Amino acid sequence: MKRSAADIIQEYGPFPGVEQVNGVTFDGKQVWFASGDRLNALDPASGKLQRVIDAAGHAGTAFDGRHLFQIAETRIHKIDPDSGQVLATIPAPGNGGDSGLTWAEGTLWVGQYREGKIHQIDPETGAILRTIESRRFVTGVTWVDGELWHGTWEGDESELKRVDPKTGETMETLEMPRGTGISGLESDGGDRFFCGGGKSGKVRAVRRPARAAPNR
Repeated sequence: MKRSAADIIQEYGPFPGVEQVNGVTFDGKQVWFASGDRLNALDPASGKLQRVIDAAGHAGTAFDGRHLFQIAETRIHKIDPDSGQVLATIPAPGNGGDSGLTWAEGTLWVGQYREGKIHQIDPETGAILRTIESRRFVTGVTWVDGELWHGTWEGDESELKRVDPKTGETMETLEMPRGTGISGLESDGGDRFFCGGGKSGKVRAVRRPARAAPNR
């Protein structure tokens, strides 16, 4: 397993009225993060908030290309980002113990914090399609280029972990500075991870490690 220090390349916030950052997602231009009673759209270039939607947001946030998905206690809400309207709702698999949320392969992936699991679920019904066991506390979850990454946070220690999607085995670890937690997590599809900072009220950009070129 490869282990290295996380390279934090930018910090955003804290922001007015934001006491805690929960879920984080990226719509291709803006970083969206949940802060309890609202969803906030952050411009990562300027570091400024662009808009706010009144919506319950207690854990993970995801974006499917058109809609936001947001964990609100025991439910997952599908939200129109233009109007802020909740279009549909499904049960969250952890029944309130859910953490991270991301969209990949036409489905939602949901972290269960204390159980150390990541569930792939049907976005229409909430039915669990498969479960990956990480055996570590799971916070944020994201897929990028076929890689599954999740955050962990226990006490003052927090890490980003790349895990084998079949076995849950840890393949690579990025260690955050002590006392710097990861709540939500999302990749920008390139070389950055956006990480929620919990009660710091911050969002941090962490450099994604470069992949070794395949042998030809």
